[in-house]
Amino acid sequence: MSITRVLQVFTIMNRGGSESMIMNYYRKIDRNKVQFDFLVHRTEKAVFDDEIEKLGGKIYRFNPINPLAPTSYYNELRAFFKNHPEYNIVHAHLNTFSCFPLKIAKEFNIPVRIAHAHIAMDTLNLASVLRQKESLKDVVKQIIKLQLRKKIHKYPTHYFSCGDKAGKWLFGTNSTFQTMNNAIDTDAFRYDPEIANTYKKEFNIDKELVIGHVGRFDSQKNHSFLLKIFASLVELKPKSRLLLIGDGHFRSTIEQEARKLLIADKIEFLGVRSDVPALFQVMDVFVFPSLYEGLPVTLIEAQAAGLQVFASDTITEEVRLTNLIEFISLQESPEFWAKKIDAAQNITKKDTKHLIVQGAYDIIDNAKKTQEFYLTCDTN
Repeated sequence: MSITRVLQVFTIMNRGGSESMIMNYYRKIDRNKVQFDFLVHRTEKAVFDDEIEKLGGKIYRFNPINPLAPTSYYNELRAFFKNHPEYNIVHAHLNTFSCFPLKIAKEFNIPVRIAHAHIAMDTLNLASVLRQKESLKDVVKQIIKLQLRKKIHKYPTHYFSCGDKAGKWLFGTNSTFQTMNNAIDTDAFRYDPEIANTYKKEFNIDKELVIGHVGRFDSQKNHSFLLKIFASLVELKPKSRLLLIGDGHFRSTIEQEARKLLIADKIEFLGVRSDVPALFQVMDVFVFPSLYEGLPVTLIEAQAAGLQVFASDTITEEVRLTNLIEFISLQESPEFWAKKIDAAQNITKKDTKHLIVQGAYDIIDNAKKTQEFYLTCDTN
C-alpha cells in the first residue's frame, strides 16, 4: 500500500498556533499510511524543521509571497508541481494568502485543495488601527488580506477551520466548512505538581503569583496592554512574576516598555521554548488579551494544565472547555483585569484532562479522523 503524502503549506514552521496544531496531528497520525511534507515561504531554518525531517517529512523552501506581484511565485510553484506529481492533497494554512498556492494547485488539477481558516481578524477601521498602533506597512497588509478574502472561494475543493468564528470570517457567514479542532496532547499538559516544583526551583519562585502568556510578539497579541495589567497587579501583589513565552519583531519594544513601567525585574522573557507544557505547570494564572484570534490552541493548553484563564472577549466562546476561563472586555481598565487576577490567586489547580477529552480536543481521536479524511480523499 502506497503512502498518502499531504503537502502542508505554511509561512514558516516556527512555534505558532497553527504550526503547533499541525505538529500535534503529525506526531499522532500513522505515518506508514499518511505522511506530511511542508511547503514554506521563508528560506531560513525554523524550530520544527529538524523534527519534521526526523518524522520522515520533506521541507520545500520558497521565498515570501509578494501579493502585489505574484508572477515569479506562480512560476516557481508551477515548476514545483511539475516536478512533484505525487501530491493529490494540498492543505494551505495561509488564511487569505492560501488563494496563491491553491490557484496553481487548481491549474495542475490537484484533486484535493484545502483552505484552512486559523484566524478571525479585527474589523479594520481608524479606531482599531489607532488602538493597535499599527505601522503603515501593517495596515496595508491588513487591507490586502481583506481584499484577498474575496478570492478564497475560487480555488479550494474543501474548506477547513479551527472553529466557527474563524470559518465564518474567512469563508462567509453562510458558508459550509469542516472544523479541524486545535487538538492537543492532553497527557503532556495535565497538571503535575512534581514538574511544577522542579521548574519553580529553576526560576527561584517562592510563594509568588505567576502569570503566564504564550504568543509571538506582534500587535495582535496586545503585549503592551498585558504589561499594563501586570503593572497594576504588582501594585496589588508585589510578589508577582510574569512569564512571557515567544518571540517576534516587537519583543525589544515590549522589553523597553517593561523597563519604563519599572517591572522588568519581575518579567521572564523566555523566547521560543521546547518545554512549553512544563512551563505551564509553573503558572498560576494565564492572561491572554489578544485583539483578535481564531481559536487559540494556547487557551486549550492552559485549561488542560488546570490554569485560571483571563482572555479578551474578542475570542470565540468555543474555546471554553472548562469553568476556568473568563472573558473580559478590552474596554475595561488594566486595574480591572488586575483585580480579577488577584481575586483568583487562591484557586487550586486540578487535573482537567477529562474535560478536554469530553470537549473533543484530545489529539488521539482527532488525528484518527483527519487521517481517515486524507486516506478517503486520496482513494476517490
